[in-house]
Order: sequence, then C-alpha cells, then structure tokens
Amino acid sequence: MKKNMLKAIVLALMVWACSSSSDSSSSGTPLNTTPENPVVYTDTELLDKVQQDALKYFWEYAETNSKLARERYHTDNPSFESNIVTTGGSGFGLMTIVAGVNRGFINRTEAVNRLTTALNFLENADRFHGAWSHWIDGNTGHVIPFGTVDNGGDLVETSFLCQGLICIREYFKNGNATEQALAQKADNLWKGVEWDWYTKGENALYWHWSPNYGWQMNMKIEGYNECLITYVMAAASPTHPISPAVYQQGWARNGAIVNSGVQFGLPVVLNYNGATGNVGPQFWCQYSYLGLDPRGLSDQYANYWTLTQNHSKIINQYCIANPHGYTGYSDKCWGLTASYTRNTDGSTGYTAHQPNNDTGVITPTAALSSMPYTPNESMKFLRYLYNEKKSSYVGVAGPYDAFSPQYNWVTPRYLAIDQGTIAPMVENYRTGLLWNLFMQAPEVKTGLQNLGFSSTQHGF
Repeated sequence: MKKNMLKAIVLALMVWACSSSSDSSSSGTPLNTTPENPVVYTDTELLDKVQQDALKYFWEYAETNSKLARERYHTDNPSFESNIVTTGGSGFGLMTIVAGVNRGFINRTEAVNRLTTALNFLENADRFHGAWSHWIDGNTGHVIPFGTVDNGGDLVETSFLCQGLICIREYFKNGNATEQALAQKADNLWKGVEWDWYTKGENALYWHWSPNYGWQMNMKIEGYNECLITYVMAAASPTHPISPAVYQQGWARNGAIVNSGVQFGLPVVLNYNGATGNVGPQFWCQYSYLGLDPRGLSDQYANYWTLTQNHSKIINQYCIANPHGYTGYSDKCWGLTASYTRNTDGSTGYTAHQPNNDTGVITPTAALSSMPYTPNESMKFLRYLYNEKKSSYVGVAGPYDAFSPQYNWVTPRYLAIDQGTIAPMVENYRTGLLWNLFMQAPEVKTGLQNLGFSSTQHGF
C-alpha cells in the first residue's frame, strides 16, 4: 500500500492499535438468528428514524464534560475510553445537532446551551498553532496522543471540526443574543487556525506538527482522499490563508491527481491514493462534503458531483458483482468504508474497507451517508436495515458500526466518524441544509474561487 494513502488507511489502523489489547481480542457478536416480525416503515419514517437514531450518539452518548463526541462507544463495554474526545467526529457532531434542531428532534434552546458548553471547551483545549489534536481528554482539554509522535496538531481533523464551526455560525448568526454569541464563538475558533504555518514554507499542507517531535511525521496532504476540505478551509481563512499554488502543487500534484480510468462503465475521475487504479473507501466522498456542496462544483481537475456520485455507484456495483462471493452482498446490502471489521481469527479490528481491501464486512454509514449521490440504492439499504434487519443491525444509537452476513457477525459498537456523517448527509439529500449553510459563508466562496472552483449550484 502506498505511503501516500496517508492516515486514511495507514493511521486509520492506529485507531484500533491505540485501544487496549483486551478490547482488540473481542470476538464481536453473532447475528440474531431469530426470525424477525418487523415494523415496516414508510420511506419518510425511515429517513426520520435513521437521523434521530444517529443523533443519539452525539446527544445521549456524548462525552459528559465537554459535550463533544466520544471517539467510540461500545455497548458491550460502555466505560471503555469514555473520556476520549475526537476532533473530527466532533465536527460531524456539530452538524448532526444542527440537522436535529432544524427537524425539531431536539429543543433549540437546549441545543444552544449544549453547543456553547462544547465551544467553551474547545476555547480552552490544547491547540498547536491553532490546530487541535486528533484526540482530546474530555476532562482536561489536554492532548491524548494518537500515536507516540502524533501528540500535537492534526490539521485534517481540525478542518473537519472547522467545517462544523462554519455551519454553526451560519445557522445561529441571526438568532437571539445567546445564539449570536454562539455564532461569534464559532467564528473566533475557526479563524484561530494557522493554516499557512502548516505548509512548512512549501507549496503543500502537512498533516501534523508536534511540540516534541516537530514535523517528524512528515505527511504531506496529497489528493485524492478525504482531505479536500482541508485545502478549502485553508484557502477560505481570512487570517491565515494559503496561496493557490499550495493547492495546485500540494493537493493536485500539478495535475497528477487526474485519472482517466473507468470502473463498471463509470469514470473514476481522480487518482485515489493507495487504491491502485480503483476507488477508495466511501468516507472519501463523505467527510469533505458534509458542508462542501459537490453539486455543480468544478475546478480544472474534476466535476465533483460526477466524482462523488460515481464513487458511490462504483462501490454499489462492486458489491452487487461480489467478486469474492460473500454471503449477503446484494443491491440492498452494500457499502464499503473504514470501520470496525472482523479479523481472520474472529477478533474485532479496524480497517478501511474498499474494493482492494474487502473483508466481507458491510458498514452501514457507507450507503446511508451516500444518500445524496445514490438515493435509490441507499434507500434500498435503509429499508433492508430497518424493515428487515433492525433487531440484528440497529442498536441504541442507530445502525451498529459494521456487520457481516458472511461470518454471522455484528459489532455492537459505534465510532463517531461513522455515525457522524449519517444525519448531515441524509439531511443534505432531503433539503441541502448543511450544504447551503456552508456554501453561503462568504469566506468559503472566496476561498473556492481563489483555488479556481466554480459552482453553478451557488452562483459563482
């Protein structure tokens, strides 16, 4: 696997490696084989239900002090790592709460109070030239190392958080005095990130910096993967912006990002780092696009609606083709992305599922969070999940992180980064709420234009 896969694959594995050895030996839970007598929901009821369920992760199971997102929640061990706050997952959680308020799933005043507590925590948490760490101690606000040398700023996780902060600002900026104060707090927080410093003086952004190890990790953020939003936020910054050359040479690699390949009759469009000619895990067409609207979005390298839509369609077609012959894969049971997985010895691990790394495990967030791109295909999966398999695959905070009919296995666990994309992307499918909030921010429009983007959807 290529080094340029970045943390999308390489460091993603550390999510599991950093957990306790006793946890990694868990064998998961066999599927419920009792015949189901399910309630059959209408499509509208299904969309409401899955959004409400995913919201519970960030509302009922949030880290208790900071009110931000816990890295993970294990229903089989609820106290496991309960103080670890995840920066990127918290950004997704902010957008999930906005969607919940807008739909009336949670009280607006209570949400504003909760969000104010969360942003107050972020104000006082450790920052490294403005960037937050990947993991934060929810009790103290101090960094929890993601790895030995990864104990400082994480620019990609920070960009996911800032995407959420922009949406918070835009949603509450015209509200009452308390809401306007929350919006101002969100504005101040994101403007404090020193994006330009993370170039090291080069025409590229770098993922990490540590006060102890400096630039030792040396991970250049190169496309294409989940990190487009990092360059967009850096270009949009009114305080520490990057130049267009940083995007062109760093992210786009002077045009080497373009891919003329085709999968299942669909253009791949861009080179997916580490995927050796195929597409990557589906979170690559989701994390950057909770706020960034790919509809009608283009630059000299890609039409981003074609890119994101084709990514999900290719994964859907791959699962239907099912080259490994896994039990259960079908047009209603599909989706490959980073999640918990079943190791070959039966223990629970973590991997970035994709066509080149298919372990027979389906991850619900993959199809659900692609609802805007593949509405028919994603609705088939949603109906399957809730109308046919709810007692097996859905728990206290929505769909469990992963399951495998092939191995009669399900993990009764949740990850913030997986639950956190469901409600925002379903809402973008239904109303475009988060897309419209983010894209109406004047700095975002200016930043995109400076990088050479245009948007027919948003008039620039």
